[in-house]
Amino acid sequence: MTIQTNLTDPLLTAEHWMEAGRAVAIATVIETWGSAPRPVGSHLVVDGDGNFEGSVSGGCVEGSVVTAAAEVIAAGKAQMLEFGVADETAWRAGLSCGGRIRVFVERLG
Repeated sequence: MTIQTNLTDPLLTAEHWMEAGRAVAIATVIETWGSAPRPVGSHLVVDGDGNFEGSVSGGCVEGSVVTAAAEVIAAGKAQMLEFGVADETAWRAGLSCGGRIRVFVERLG
């Protein structure tokens, strides 16, 4: 049986990966303040091998979220991440647009 999916939709990608037996985490933008690259409800899905689809911000923030997702997959414990220009880590992570975002990362399945 061949599964047809729209790989541009991270939720369908997550479903497809889970059906294939992959461990999957999903990151969701749950709050934004000021200027933010992606709106609330944006998703990034990550599998246990570090493959990912979707976007929660862009730039180096995505790398930080992928790293957190790997930790969530391994430990099974959700994480709340926040990136903003007032936070020194935000500049390192590349969120220099003047806003802040909060991202919830959880394991699926």
